[in-house]
Amino acid sequence: MKNLFRTRHLLKSILLIAIMAIASQSSGQQAKPSSSGYAPVNGIKVYYEVYGEGRPIILLHGAFMTINTNWGQLIPELSKTRKVIAIELQGHGHTPYSDRDLSHAALARDVEGVMDYLKIDSADVAGFSFGGAIAYEFAIQSPKRLRNLVIISATYKSTGWLPVVGDAFKKMKPEFFANTPMKTAYDAVAPDKTKWTKFLEQMIAYAAVPFNLGEANISKITAPVLIISGDNDGLDKIELIKTYQLLGGAVSADLGTMPKSQLAIVPSQGHVTLMMQTTTILNYLNNFLK
Repeated sequence: MKNLFRTRHLLKSILLIAIMAIASQSSGQQAKPSSSGYAPVNGIKVYYEVYGEGRPIILLHGAFMTINTNWGQLIPELSKTRKVIAIELQGHGHTPYSDRDLSHAALARDVEGVMDYLKIDSADVAGFSFGGAIAYEFAIQSPKRLRNLVIISATYKSTGWLPVVGDAFKKMKPEFFANTPMKTAYDAVAPDKTKWTKFLEQMIAYAAVPFNLGEANISKITAPVLIISGDNDGLDKIELIKTYQLLGGAVSADLGTMPKSQLAIVPSQGHVTLMMQTTTILNYLNNFLK
C-alpha cells in the first residue's frame, strides 16, 4: 500500500511537470534565440541557443526537460541584460540520443565543450535539479571557467534528497511518461523521435545509481554560490544546510563577515512549483549576479 501511495505521488509530480511545460510553451513572452546550433563535443552533438548580449550565463535544465519547458519564462528577462546560453544535455530535446554512458563528469565536460565552441572564457552557470547536479560537477572540474554558480532545487549527492524521493527514482518506468506534454515537447524537437523510450530508460537507470561528488570537492568551490530551494521540494534540509556550511555559509555575519554564497528557501513550494515562481527566482538571480 505504501509503495502504491509513493508511486501515485511520483505520477502527480510528473503531471505537475507536464503542466509547467504547457504554461511555458503557451507564454506570449517567449523570446527567439539570436543564434542556435550544435556544438560537436566529446563524441556527441550538443544543442544550444543564445539570447541577448552581456555577461554570459549558462542554463542547465532538469531531467526529461527542454530549454523551453524549463527556462522559457526566465530567458526573456535574463536576456535583457545578459548573454544567455541555454544547453540541452545528452538525449534531451534537440540533442540526439547517444549510447555514450551518462555521468556527471561527461555532461559537465560537454558544458565546457560548448563554451569552447562558442569562444566563452568564463560564465555564470545556473542549473535546476538534474542540471544543478551537473552545475556542481562543472564547478568542481572547471573552476577557472566559472564566475558564479546558481543551484536551484538540486544536490551534489543522492542522499541529499529525502528517502522518499530516492525510492520514487527507483520506481520510475517509461510508461509513466506516455501521453504527457513532456512526450509532446520531445516529439516537437527531437531529431529522432523513435529514441524516446531508449532515452527514458537511460535516464531512469542513471537516476537510480547513487552518486556523491564529495564534500571535499564542494568545500573547494571558490566561486560565489546561490542555492535556491523550495521549503518542501524533496531536498533534505539538514543536508542542504551542511552543503551551505561547506560553501562558507550558515554563520553569524553580525559577529564576522557576510559569506559570499547565499541560501534562499522559498516558502510553500515543491520541486516543480518552485520553477514556476518566475518573479521570485528572477529577483534572486538579479540580486546575486550583479
